[in-house]
Amino acid sequence: MSNRQTKTDVILIGAGIMSATLGSLLKELVPDWEITVFEKLANAGEESSNEWNNAGTGHAALCELNYTVEKPDGSIDIKKAININEQFQVSMQFWSHLVNNKLIRNPQDFIMPLPHMSFVQGEENVTFLKKRFEALSNNPLFQGMEFSDNPEKLKEWIPLMLSNRTSNEPIAATKIDTGTDVNFGALTRMLFEHLETKDVHVHYNHSVDNIKRTSDGSWELKIKNQISGAVEQHTAKFVFIGGGGGSLHLLQKSGIPEGKHIGGFPVSGLFMVCNNPEVVEKHHAKVYGKAKVGAPPMSVPHLDTRFINNQKSLLFGPFAGFTPKFLKTGSMMDLITSVKPNNVLTMLAAGAKEMALTKYLIQQVMLSKEQRMEELREFIPDAKSDDWDLIVAGQRVQVIKDTDAGKGTLQFGTEVVSAADGSVAALLGASPGASTAVSVMLKVLNQCFPQHIKAWEPKLKEMIPSYGKSLLENPELLREVHQSTAKALGLADTKQEKQDRVLELV
Repeated sequence: MSNRQTKTDVILIGAGIMSATLGSLLKELVPDWEITVFEKLANAGEESSNEWNNAGTGHAALCELNYTVEKPDGSIDIKKAININEQFQVSMQFWSHLVNNKLIRNPQDFIMPLPHMSFVQGEENVTFLKKRFEALSNNPLFQGMEFSDNPEKLKEWIPLMLSNRTSNEPIAATKIDTGTDVNFGALTRMLFEHLETKDVHVHYNHSVDNIKRTSDGSWELKIKNQISGAVEQHTAKFVFIGGGGGSLHLLQKSGIPEGKHIGGFPVSGLFMVCNNPEVVEKHHAKVYGKAKVGAPPMSVPHLDTRFINNQKSLLFGPFAGFTPKFLKTGSMMDLITSVKPNNVLTMLAAGAKEMALTKYLIQQVMLSKEQRMEELREFIPDAKSDDWDLIVAGQRVQVIKDTDAGKGTLQFGTEVVSAADGSVAALLGASPGASTAVSVMLKVLNQCFPQHIKAWEPKLKEMIPSYGKSLLENPELLREVHQSTAKALGLADTKQEKQDRVLELV
């Protein structure tokens, strides 16, 4: 057993989209800082960021109904949708900067233009969708959104979903053509390739077993080489824990007070993937429905065109699954070992409150393939079982913490937990995660490097023109950002191309 010791400026734990983004930002801002990455698996982007573990990507709140809530007075609250849309635009600006400066190439390998749609059934839901459309379509961020409850119009938009639909129930949809499909697995791998050219040391097959503070305030990590079994000690002034579901255990081991009273609840996702190319070709959109009553926000059903390895795929889901693992490659003991004296009451309170979620998960786990096909047939009435296979997607660990809403509140979102002195930060949580990675990592920079932010500002504004500004309040800037990102990322879609595509589908 060797006991190699090294010192570095920054250690990033986990080779997913978050570490890739933070590493890329830091290399642009302070090129001379030394950065080291440790990843348990053999490659980058293999866990939560992987394209098969991260379905429905490209979240800009254009079609996700759970980001627009109906208030008791019947009006629609669009604050969350605005916030997520602005964050996605920040990601697009940073990716454009990387492409324009030839730091990453071939953007079509990770991002493609794709209409985003919301689809509802039943009178009450149609009324809700119409109100949502009226609230969003007047907003500059959601310009170009269309609404229709006319079956003939919907047949043009989503021929596969309208074919052989016999129900007389009212249906409606909204459509916006400026949506995208993002392959975060491909983007993660591209960013790590770029980082390795900038002398970032990436160590695969290395698991971080422990993290503790040293007397001078830096952090010492105990790291195991999965292949040789050797144990190494690595020290850094700043550590980012971006290991997906694995982050909670490391945050707890760090012992920082900010990590106490936080728990995690794992939820896995299953998707149906279409194996019939003829069916795949008949659909060209991301279509989100409405979650069933009692279902958690991350279980909103959607029928998604995806581009994976430059091939068009069609996925439907998610169906929730349950395993106590915090990572797809994790341990069956993950949930049990995450319960500590300081979070046990928080966890118990959540368990008592979330009986409906537990019941929902049990029902989901018990579903047969045919029952899952029945849910798919609400989207594609004549879907055939033989055309669809079931795949297990990634694990998500929802954060449980004590909030103003009460003890043991289950959070649906992405959380940054950092030490008071900014020397360590951990990323917890799930959706909209990857889509908002750049904004989330800017938050890490602000929380952990406040002394540098002023000096970094000019470079940040060069990379992200809307940095520090609201696109909503600056329509001229919004227009410029839309044009420049569309051009850089190859999303400038002409009207003629759209018409050709519709003709192809029909």
